[in-house]
Amino acid sequence: MTTPRLPATLAGMRIGLYGGSFNPPHRGHAHVAHLALQRLGLDRIWWLVSPGNPLKSTDGLPDVGQRLAAVRRVAKHPRAVVTDLEARLGTRYTIDFVRRLKGLRPTVRFVLVIGADNWATFHHWGGWRQIAQMVPIAVIDRPGATFAALSSPAARTFAGARIAERDGLLLPSLTPPAWIFIAGVKVPLSSSNLRRAAGRA
Repeated sequence: MTTPRLPATLAGMRIGLYGGSFNPPHRGHAHVAHLALQRLGLDRIWWLVSPGNPLKSTDGLPDVGQRLAAVRRVAKHPRAVVTDLEARLGTRYTIDFVRRLKGLRPTVRFVLVIGADNWATFHHWGGWRQIAQMVPIAVIDRPGATFAALSSPAARTFAGARIAERDGLLLPSLTPPAWIFIAGVKVPLSSSNLRRAAGRA
C-alpha cells in the first residue's frame, strides 16, 4: 500500500497536531493555533481536518474538501499547514493516527494541541492513556471549560506529568507523558453555536 505524501518535515522539527471537524472553522480555532505556535515555539502547526469525530454524528457534515477550503481561509499563518492527512492515511481514531505518524516520522517532535473542552472529555477518546504516553499534549483554555478540564479524569490521571505554563518551550522536547495547560485571551466562539445561528445545527 502506498503511503500518502506527508507535509514536508525535517529531523527535530517541533510540530503541533491540531485536529478537528472544523465545522465551521472560526477565529477561536485560529487563536488556539496561534497561541500554541507562540507558547510552545513550534516550527509548524498542522490543522488536521478530520473525516469526522467518532464521538459525534456526521449527519450534515460538509465533505472534507469543503472544510479544507474553509480552514485555509481562517488558518492564515506562515507556519500553518492545512491537511486532510487523517483521511489519506485512513485513520479514524487519534491513537491510530499518532501511532502511524510517529512511525513515519520518528525524528519529528510532535505535540498534540487540543482545547480545554476536549481535555475535559479526553477520557472518552479511544486509547486515551496510550495517546498521552506517546505524545506531549498542549491544552489550550477555552471559554467555560477551565474547571472541567483541570478536574477531568485525564488531568487527575496525569497530574504528575503537568508542567508549568512558563515552561511551554520545553514541552515538545519532553518524553511523554507530559502536558501543559495554557491560558490566555479566550475567544467566545464555538462551531456548534455558529451552526445553530446559521440554522444548520
